[in-house]
Amino acid sequence: MAPVQVKAKPDRGIITDDGAISAFRQSLRGELIRPGAKDYDEVRKVYNAMIDRRPGLIARCEDVADVISAVNFGCENNLLVSVRGGGHNAGGLGVCDDGLVIDLSRIRYTRVDPAAHTVRVGGGCTWADVDHATHAFGLATPTGTISTTGVGGLALGGGVGHLTRKCGLTIDNILAVDMVLADGSFVTASDEDNEDLFWAIRGGGGNFGIVTSFLFRTHPIHTDYAGPMLWEMEDAPEVMKWYREYITTAPEDINGFFAFLNVPAAPQFPEHLHGKTMCGIVWCYVGDMDKAEKVFEPIRSFIKPVVDLVGLMPHVALQSAFDAIYPPGHQWYWKADFVNELSDEAIDLHVKYGSALPSPQSTTHFYPINGAAHRVGNSDTPWAYRDATWAQVIVGVDPDPANNDRLITWARAYWEAVHPYSAGGAYVNFMMEEGQDRVKATYRQNYARLVEIKSKYDPTNFFRVNQNIKPQMLKS
Repeated sequence: MAPVQVKAKPDRGIITDDGAISAFRQSLRGELIRPGAKDYDEVRKVYNAMIDRRPGLIARCEDVADVISAVNFGCENNLLVSVRGGGHNAGGLGVCDDGLVIDLSRIRYTRVDPAAHTVRVGGGCTWADVDHATHAFGLATPTGTISTTGVGGLALGGGVGHLTRKCGLTIDNILAVDMVLADGSFVTASDEDNEDLFWAIRGGGGNFGIVTSFLFRTHPIHTDYAGPMLWEMEDAPEVMKWYREYITTAPEDINGFFAFLNVPAAPQFPEHLHGKTMCGIVWCYVGDMDKAEKVFEPIRSFIKPVVDLVGLMPHVALQSAFDAIYPPGHQWYWKADFVNELSDEAIDLHVKYGSALPSPQSTTHFYPINGAAHRVGNSDTPWAYRDATWAQVIVGVDPDPANNDRLITWARAYWEAVHPYSAGGAYVNFMMEEGQDRVKATYRQNYARLVEIKSKYDPTNFFRVNQNIKPQMLKS
């Protein structure tokens, strides 16, 4: 494909030409929402309530034609544009101040092809939509761990979850995408079409255009042997030392992410433990279910867990198991790193800060990214840390904004203490807005190639409300 040609112009804020806005509204099958509309405040919200931005226009697109119209309008009027799928992004990058939000949430459809083991997914779907559709056919595709997350943001950033060690990252299971580019053109990207663009979108985020549909590979997974095990915090150092050895050599059929957490006040947990700070591992085994108990014998015999809720469950149930703990509208502050090793010194620091969670929903997770994810090279996709072992995330979470300072202070202090033991960059889906140096550190040797592709498909950085890769003409 020839490079996109878009004339660079400075932003001039939100358009106030009522005639142009009226014409834009008439071009849309969906809604155009402006400040003052009765549902404006509801529609502009994102999952992380710490983000409070007021866009000038919100285009709720019904189809690809609406997306094209919105891109053209934003370009013609020099507007700051953000793209919203599920609105789950850590930094709230689906919404912007003053500019135009292109909202994909109504482009919501799935189509499973059980013979081909694929699923076609609209750009506005959540992972709950995908899990529901594929589960009926005994299939699943790798995703995250909260099913209300939007497909687009998670998939374009990488995708780490319960199936990573067995099936790879979400980006490893993208077969093709349909996209609207910065000049309003519509393209397909795959191994056969626009191969450079296809490479870039598998981890490069929303920098290159708006994905209106995905084609994913699926895997024959229906029932898991899964759930959490919890231990006392006094056992955390020993559990972490055991876990760091076990998960790096375990069969790929088993996945487990380590966590510091406060026990939820949910009926499946003993009432006397509600609110208690503990450490845990959330397991997911997708091998032969007749062998599951035997596979877990060495796990259960190491240090007997205080809580053991691991058992047979539908995969779709595991995917949504934590949705109720983390509903939309809470305050979130994120810090993250890739981690190669968990040294004894690092473990001591993790236990120190993990023992001092600032709120009931605050937590730290270590998601393994070995197994199948390691069989893809560091430069085969933009994900530059295939040689890392974990994607670590530290999150301060609370429904009350009055506690924000406490969340932020804890998360930053924790991250600053353990960052020297990290691999350097971080999983982009776990990052707030942290600056260009942090983005470069995350993409490492792949950043230069991403800049080249960005310069070809989006030379004026039209799509820049993201973990931004600046095109050559604007590169600092």
